[in-house]
Amino acid sequence: MAFGRLPRRPDAPPLSEINVTPLVDVMLVLLVIFMLTAPLLTSAIRLELPQAPGVSPGPGQTPAVITVALDAQGGLYLNDAPVEAAALAPQFEAAARRQPDTEVQLRVDQAVPYGQVVAVMGAAQKAGLTRIGFVAQPTR
Repeated sequence: MAFGRLPRRPDAPPLSEINVTPLVDVMLVLLVIFMLTAPLLTSAIRLELPQAPGVSPGPGQTPAVITVALDAQGGLYLNDAPVEAAALAPQFEAAARRQPDTEVQLRVDQAVPYGQVVAVMGAAQKAGLTRIGFVAQPTR
């Protein structure tokens, strides 16, 4: 048994070029992988929240609502009746004693300074009314 080289044809020159096709295939696969995983990395916090059936209030269980309105001239209205700012806090406290989950709905003119709105919200929260909603007119 002789050890030696494999026979080679004298007319075949050595291959001196790089085959780029496998490199392109690998790069395209990596590109697709990065395109699929990049959107998943934008959300840092993934939560699986518990599910519960929705409960709608029955006919006798409508939540209590207090409507507070502030007009452009600084007038304060509680359930469409004029009220002074000093008398607003006792009204909130009485409503919180009757029903603690009473919702305060604020209807405020857009010309009213934000400080007055915060004062009404603070009076409601100090009285124990934590459910506050802002009423807005829908755009047409």
